[in-house]
Amino acid sequence: MWFATLVTSPSTQSGIELLATPFLRNALIAGTLIAIAAGAIGYFVLLRDLPFATHAVAHIGFPGATFAILVGASPVTGMLVACVGGGLAIGWLGHRSGEREVVTGTVLAFASGLGIFFASIATGQIASVTSILFGNILAVSSTQVIVFAAITAAVVVTIGLIGRKLMFASVDPVVAAAKGLNTRLLSVVFLVAMSLVIGISVTVVGVLLIFALLVTPAATAIRLTARPLWVVLISTGIALISVWGGLVVATYLPWPPSFVITTIACIFWVAAPFAARLRRSDSESLHAAGQPAISPH
Repeated sequence: MWFATLVTSPSTQSGIELLATPFLRNALIAGTLIAIAAGAIGYFVLLRDLPFATHAVAHIGFPGATFAILVGASPVTGMLVACVGGGLAIGWLGHRSGEREVVTGTVLAFASGLGIFFASIATGQIASVTSILFGNILAVSSTQVIVFAAITAAVVVTIGLIGRKLMFASVDPVVAAAKGLNTRLLSVVFLVAMSLVIGISVTVVGVLLIFALLVTPAATAIRLTARPLWVVLISTGIALISVWGGLVVATYLPWPPSFVITTIACIFWVAAPFAARLRRSDSESLHAAGQPAISPH
């Protein structure tokens, strides 16, 4: 009864009609694609200790997007080009872990200064600059959805092909190199894939909140399981729920979707230790009672 009342209520009907509009449909498809790409890449971001690099690459993309606005080009195109360029620079120059932080910080500092310079010139287009910083998924076009689909497919296929080698090179790069793996090439390929995902994720959460999709879901999943495949699946699920939740809430309330997406992802992260503790407690109780414990993995 309550469900029928809810569906037939004017506010719900208007919300359903709004969800059927082209701009929200594009936002839903784009958000789903980005969540899948972020879920596939997030585990390796943490495995390779690259959270700072995700933050840096997003900021490196900022001057690319603001420059594109100045010349009348698509800011998403400018963001993608700059992100990939930054990822290549970090991957090639910072191949060794001891050099990576210095290279990342140096490239980040230069890119941030350049972004501030371009933003100061683009004073008449402050709305576009703000959407880059904080995200505006509701402005995604049909053409951008096609681009996002191609990037997501390329990233998922790439991770599927190099995943095992990348894991080996991430856990023990010295032994991996001794076994004949080209660890530098693997690093560059991964950073390019990561940069592409960051470039499209900025449309959802913006430069300043990029952790919400690239790091937080994977960090939450690792708190629940150590199995790589399950980490990827769980982090993808959290990213999807966060994006869908943000869009649904934005349909009914005048809240920015990026705020809701970030909040949902963080709630999962905060709740994960309690869920893990509860699962361990249930497993220990079953074991004490002489019943076979179900593996948490």
